[in-house]
Amino acid sequence: MVLLRKARSADVAAINSIYNDAVLKTVATMDTVPRSLPEHRRWFKDHGTKYPVIVAELEGEVVGWASLSKWSEKVGYARTVEVSVYVDESHRGRGFGRTLLEAIVEEGRRAGFHVLVSRIVKGTDVSIRLHRKLGFRKAGVMREAGRKFGKWLDVLVYQKNF
Repeated sequence: MVLLRKARSADVAAINSIYNDAVLKTVATMDTVPRSLPEHRRWFKDHGTKYPVIVAELEGEVVGWASLSKWSEKVGYARTVEVSVYVDESHRGRGFGRTLLEAIVEEGRRAGFHVLVSRIVKGTDVSIRLHRKLGFRKAGVMREAGRKFGKWLDVLVYQKNF
C-alpha cells in the first residue's frame, strides 16, 4: 500500500532522480538539462512550510512526488500556486499520479490558496483527463510556448479554484 507523507530532506535525492528522468524522457517539464542534487536541495529548502512537497512511498521507496510552487513574485498572485506531479517511470499507470494530485490539491485547499495552476503539454491526454476528473478546467492555450526534443509544443493551462 502506498504511503503519502510530507517530503523530508532525505527524500530529495529520490525526488531529483524522478524529476531528472522526466527531464530526459518526457514533456512533463520544459527543463532540458537535469538538475543537480544541490540545485534540488535549494528548491526543496525554498519551498519551506508555505509550499508543500509530498511524496508517495511504496515499501520504503519514494515512487512519486507532488508540490505546490509560487506562481509569481508579484504580491497580487500570492494565493495562486503551480502544481507539479511526477511519478517514477516504473510505477506509472498504477494510480499514484491521481493519488498524489488529489493529496496536493487538498494541501492547497488547507493552505488557503485560491487558484491551483497546471501547465500541461498538448497531447499528454492522461494528464489532461486526470486534471479534468479532479475539477481542473482549461484556462487557455499557450501556442508553441515550449520547445523540447526538437519540436515546438503548445502548453495548455488548467486551473482549479477554491
